Amino acid sequence: MKSRAHIRGHPVHMILVPFPIAFLSGALLFDVLGVIYLRNSFWVTGGYLELAGILSGFIAAIPGLIDYLYTVPPRSSAKRRAGLHAVVNVGMLTLFILAYFNRSDAFSILPVVLESGGIILLLIAGWLGGTLVVRNQIGVNPRYANAGKWQELHFDQKSTLVNVAKADTLTTDQMMLIHIKNKRVVLAKTEDGYVAFSDHCSHRGGSLAGGSMICGTVQCPWHGSQFNVRTGVPNAGPAEKGLQTYEVVENAGYVYLNADTL
Repeated sequence: MKSRAHIRGHPVHMILVPFPIAFLSGALLFDVLGVIYLRNSFWVTGGYLELAGILSGFIAAIPGLIDYLYTVPPRSSAKRRAGLHAVVNVGMLTLFILAYFNRSDAFSILPVVLESGGIILLLIAGWLGGTLVVRNQIGVNPRYANAGKWQELHFDQKSTLVNVAKADTLTTDQMMLIHIKNKRVVLAKTEDGYVAFSDHCSHRGGSLAGGSMICGTVQCPWHGSQFNVRTGVPNAGPAEKGLQTYEVVENAGYVYLNADTL
């Protein structure tokens, strides 16, 4: 599921998150050293690092919010996990902000306690974020033979048959993601022509447009469920429920999606 906030395919959120992690961890380290050795230079350095960590955390949250809204598949286990990831991060930043505004008393133990709680939440948020990347493949653009470039388009329904592509837009075993009538639909080309089916894997809601397709079968990138792209019938689990498929019409070099079947 390619990130919507990226630089030449590299997710911006993943580029930015190391900065608050480093700054906030350093803030706790220098504050602890300041308390132990009663050295003002350590305490002041911890304050600067804390401020840098808070600011960079808010900056990193911007592309993260974009990916939450537009990259993470809706009604999926990843959406719930991403929501929890965001809530934990908000709690983490809140603790560090409280710590920063309680630094007036040099070598006070309260900021250190708050920062310690913040680091615990930071570790939990990092665990959830790592799971989103390595298990749910958020921000990852997996490739397979002849997959072509990621394509994602939005359409307004103005008639029953919606012109969604030219006949030569895709080659065999390529897919693209279409947004229409508030639904995510995969348009794909098989050896026998174009097909359309729901982007929502019936197992845990993974995006099938981010999976792989070959010989009329699409495979979910999350847990490997496979579906017949024409009938929607699952060929292999863990999914037990089939996909919803939609009518596609090819005419005069164009591909039309029957919006009434959505």
